[in-house]
Amino acid sequence: MSYVHRGFLVVLAAATLSFAPGLITDGFAQGRARAVRGAVPSTITAETPSTPLTPTTPTAANFTANQMEYYLSDDTIAYVRPGLKIKVNSITIPADRKPVVDITITDDFNNPLDRLGMSTPGAVSVSFILAKWEHEAGHFTAYTTRVQTVPAGEPNAGASAVQASADSGGTWTALELGHYTYKFRTALPADYPTSQTHTLGIYAARNLTAEIGKTYYANIEHDFRPDGQAVTEKWDRINQETSCLNCHTEGLAFHGGSRRDVKLCAMCHNPQTVDPDTGESQDLDVLIHKIHRGENLPSVQAGKPYIIVGNRQSVHDYSHVVYPQDIRNCQNCHLGTVPNQAPSQAHVFMTEPKRSACGSCHDNINWVTGEGHAAGPQLNDDRCGNCHQPDGPEFGASVLGAHTIPVKSSQLLGLNAEIVSVSNVAPGEKPTVVFKITNNDGSAVDGTKLATFSPILAGPTTDYVKYFREDARSRATFDAATGFTTYTFTNAIPADMGGTWAFSADIYRNATITRADGEADITQRESAFNPIHYAAATGTLAPRRTVSTTDTCNSCHDMLALHGGQRMNLDECVICHNPVSTDTSRRPAAAGAPESISMAYMIHRIHAGSSLSRDFTVYGFGGTAHNYNHVTLPTDLRSCDTCHVGDSHQLPPPVGTVATVAPREFFSPMGPGTAACLGCHDTRDAAAHAFLNTAFFPGTTEPAESCAACHGPGSDNSVDRVHSK
Repeated sequence: MSYVHRGFLVVLAAATLSFAPGLITDGFAQGRARAVRGAVPSTITAETPSTPLTPTTPTAANFTANQMEYYLSDDTIAYVRPGLKIKVNSITIPADRKPVVDITITDDFNNPLDRLGMSTPGAVSVSFILAKWEHEAGHFTAYTTRVQTVPAGEPNAGASAVQASADSGGTWTALELGHYTYKFRTALPADYPTSQTHTLGIYAARNLTAEIGKTYYANIEHDFRPDGQAVTEKWDRINQETSCLNCHTEGLAFHGGSRRDVKLCAMCHNPQTVDPDTGESQDLDVLIHKIHRGENLPSVQAGKPYIIVGNRQSVHDYSHVVYPQDIRNCQNCHLGTVPNQAPSQAHVFMTEPKRSACGSCHDNINWVTGEGHAAGPQLNDDRCGNCHQPDGPEFGASVLGAHTIPVKSSQLLGLNAEIVSVSNVAPGEKPTVVFKITNNDGSAVDGTKLATFSPILAGPTTDYVKYFREDARSRATFDAATGFTTYTFTNAIPADMGGTWAFSADIYRNATITRADGEADITQRESAFNPIHYAAATGTLAPRRTVSTTDTCNSCHDMLALHGGQRMNLDECVICHNPVSTDTSRRPAAAGAPESISMAYMIHRIHAGSSLSRDFTVYGFGGTAHNYNHVTLPTDLRSCDTCHVGDSHQLPPPVGTVATVAPREFFSPMGPGTAACLGCHDTRDAAAHAFLNTAFFPGTTEPAESCAACHGPGSDNSVDRVHSK
């Protein structure tokens, strides 16, 4: 590539500039002199203590296999100098009240970058937002704004709205390489509150598309008080590391990818900002709740789509968004999922209820007439807290009580199960399994008295191809002395099948939950987490390989509980969703050939949903059609390691992995590697590529794949490399 050759010369120059700041170009030196001579005396200054930066020379070893830089030569890395960092050195507010920001721009290794991309590769665009923090009201008010007007010929033409935005038309001054000042075009009002917290928001992008096909982004939010006093009040409402990033694992990346911090979002998405096309508020309190409730919004259910028009260039319809967990999990976003890392203002969703936030999810409430609101009209937020206390009885009017999730109700006793032992595990024998089923207080539960007690026998663990699920309630025995429930399967391990076999069970009972709001009681299915136990029928014990974990799934889904809430353990899911299983027993004849429900194939198809080129519909219980083409993964589809454990996504698959039966695909059976890859890559061309690299040798029924020859670890087209970002 041409930039590699050019890099040998530029690297030397860049290194000189990095380690000898005095050796700068005349342009930078002159710019610095002009800045010093022409500076306006400061009236108010807020500064960040300067921290010395230690430049280093990056190499490919600084990156991981899921980053594209990992595969570049060290010479290319040294030329490109990956990354982007912005450091605020000071903010000065001169007599004309047009703030001056002093910043340093570097790569991720603290080497200075030329903002214009002339001395170092990749021009850096930097945008500034300035807002005051209205602590009592709980939102920002931006000084930097724009007017958005709906053009002629479009619905609502001529409507306009003032929206929070970035400053434009300000003045840049280069002091030295990587060191700049920016003077705002926007002047602060004469009466701006000097003792109030202000926040400088910066979003920046470094365009290296021509060099390596990548853009780097940086966000920073700098809090200060114009009077120079210590900041005591500031926005701290969401810890995105322990909330947003549980699902958005690659980070937030909005408006083209440059807005990545929730705090930065809140600076513009405040009550100032309205979409003039639709009249919809862009306040973060409203926007974020409505987006995540998506297709379940009362307004959407009633037929009105939830649409936002962005920058006259795109229309965003969020009416199909499906939140991957119960929408009542307010704590998972507001408090975060990591104990002791909740933001300081995490309590506000409980202690400061208001119509904008509550009415965003419950958008069928009319606050003027009182329709949809038990307490009647509410023309302001003054009395919300009278009824909606932070906590109270389940399903009552308190914030936490009203959002009680039945399956998490404290009225449930808790149901737990473990497998104590198994015996008679051999080909041709009927195994006996001893279960210990208890309440949370440790008291024993008689398995024969449960609504469902269905032990499962499956094998072999190299890849499940056979399983039996039996109703044990009438044939199991309960020993009150030990508290154990024992069951002997009516099905035997096939005489011609050995290896290691797995034992599990679906276990639940129905419980009654009383509501504090006087509504009818709830009948709730209370399930035990499916226990798993492995035993060798022949040979050495070999538990099922771990590809992903339940905890990994639940980082986004909170608590998977599928098929009526009784399947909660991923290690059990793979028993039924095995390579030879399809939806043939549920799919109507008129719906065509059966669809594979193999986990490796199905789970990729589901999560690729909206990116698929073809229909993906699976039929479930009662012949119900489940279409997944609307599903959008809230992270980059290339992020295999988000779900996969260790090297479980690498090719080739382990020896003994079974081919996938997929009657609706372009060919069947598909090798296990093919089935996983074609889960996302569902086109005819991709299938043809896989088919041409699959062989059926004489005397065999299992396809042999050559995938690893090109896509194996360390190859030019390894799984990691082709999915790198």
